[in-house]
Amino acid sequence: MAEDRREELAGLTHLLERIGQAPRRDDERVQLGDMLTAVGQGSFGSLLLVPGVITLLPLVGDIPGVPTLMALLVLLVAGQLLLGRRTFWLPQWLLKCSVSRSKLDKAVAWMRKPARAIDRLLKPRLTWLTQRAGTYLVAIFCFLIALAMPLMEVVPFSANGAGLALMMFGLSLMANDGLWALLALILTGGTVGAVIVALL
Repeated sequence: MAEDRREELAGLTHLLERIGQAPRRDDERVQLGDMLTAVGQGSFGSLLLVPGVITLLPLVGDIPGVPTLMALLVLLVAGQLLLGRRTFWLPQWLLKCSVSRSKLDKAVAWMRKPARAIDRLLKPRLTWLTQRAGTYLVAIFCFLIALAMPLMEVVPFSANGAGLALMMFGLSLMANDGLWALLALILTGGTVGAVIVALL
């Protein structure tokens, strides 16, 4: 489905613009496949950013079932990366999952201001965490996050924390910013820990 390139996106603001440009269907819904096509499926980072942002967004990420679907997307992509694939395959039924255009537009508009602030913080550093072996470490943690996300649907706000971690991992790979990967690792541990405590 996609080659592993890193030049697709210029930042989180650019990602939101691309998502907003995804074509709508006759029923005023936007399919996941159209969002991925609009964003550009050229790297592991971009394929983490989309499910991360969707899960984090209000009105969209809080819809029952959405975190689980995004978890499946992450499992498939991270799993294929760990198996050494250079291209990523996703099933058509997953790509055809859709969300209301009106909800998506409102959520994207809400996210634009913090996205600009986040983009200003990104810069290359601690690049050993975002290249070669570091990428596989990120993939392992994303895989673990995705495994836990279905359980997070019953713990308030925990799925949003998972979405934030995925978004941070995606941004770290896109910008070669290992500090964001490190912060995402810490957030992952805190989120999973909170879910375990809540379910005990």
